[in-house]
Amino acid sequence: MGPSQKIPIIFLFLSSLFSILDSSSSNELTNFVYKGCANQKFNDPSGVYSQTLNTLFNTLISQSSTNKFYKTTTGNGNSVISGLFQCRGDLSNDNCNQCIKKIPNMSLKQCGQSIAARIQLNGCYLRYEIVGFQPIGPTELLFKVCGSGQVSETGFGDRLDTALGEIAKGVSGSGNDFYAGGYQSVYVLGQCEGDLSNVDCVDCVKNGAGKAKSECGNSISAQIYLQQCYISYSYYPNGVPNKSLSPSGHSS
Repeated sequence: MGPSQKIPIIFLFLSSLFSILDSSSSNELTNFVYKGCANQKFNDPSGVYSQTLNTLFNTLISQSSTNKFYKTTTGNGNSVISGLFQCRGDLSNDNCNQCIKKIPNMSLKQCGQSIAARIQLNGCYLRYEIVGFQPIGPTELLFKVCGSGQVSETGFGDRLDTALGEIAKGVSGSGNDFYAGGYQSVYVLGQCEGDLSNVDCVDCVKNGAGKAKSECGNSISAQIYLQQCYISYSYYPNGVPNKSLSPSGHSS
């Protein structure tokens, strides 16, 4: 199977339960969220692809000690693999590094020798694909979690619309790809992939906000993961707590 072929990606998703998390906990930052594994595997009798993938992982781990986002390509000839990682914008460099360190082993256990894979943890994600692989669109829905509780409060829909709109405003400035804030008891968070243009970032989080409304309705919380951005919200009827909150928010 040549690397120049265009192959549609097929993701297998594994859901996990979310809880209210304190973002200062490095253990909770590495909680597993979902995986996406291409069905196609490396044809690798010589071990070249495995070695190239291992080199890629080591490079990304190394870069995560000083960067929140890094994208690179490694290998040569017919064994070229591109990959990237991104950490949540409010993580320290040390927490980012600790988060990314967890992913390579998870990837190998969850996806084996898939020619493309993505592993999402609570505080970071890593993805790779062989060069020539056909990725899905930037605003394709990869994974969602809708809180089981429903908000019946009058006017919640309008309040939620305004709160979600703050994400697009927050990432609209030059160089901004992360936003977190509260609006009238609704805590929102959003982030775009680090190399997305400002215009595309705004478009992506707006798309995510629309999916949160259409997929989760008036759920007390939602997490929406697209290919190149994610957004979340959590409703706190007694007001947003005065502490740092993770994107997982409420689970019930």
